[in-house]
Amino acid sequence: FIIQTTGAVIQAPDTTVVLLGGVLAKNVFWQVAGNVVVGTNAVMQGTLLVKTSVLFKTGSELKGSVLTQTRCDLQMANITKQ
Repeated sequence: FIIQTTGAVIQAPDTTVVLLGGVLAKNVFWQVAGNVVVGTNAVMQGTLLVKTSVLFKTGSELKGSVLTQTRCDLQMANITKQ
């Protein structure tokens, strides 16, 4: 699955991206032209391909991987390769 946007992706605090029907995080790609912010205690899943910056706020988690052209900031966050 490929999810593309020309804008930003901002995930609200305390939310979780849920993959259903046997979909695996390693098969989900987020192609984002803007920036990505994963809110406090939120859980994102998939591979983030980001043109600008990524910010993982405190307590957030990524089940997957991240590639960005500029920077990736982690505020006490966890990234687990899936």
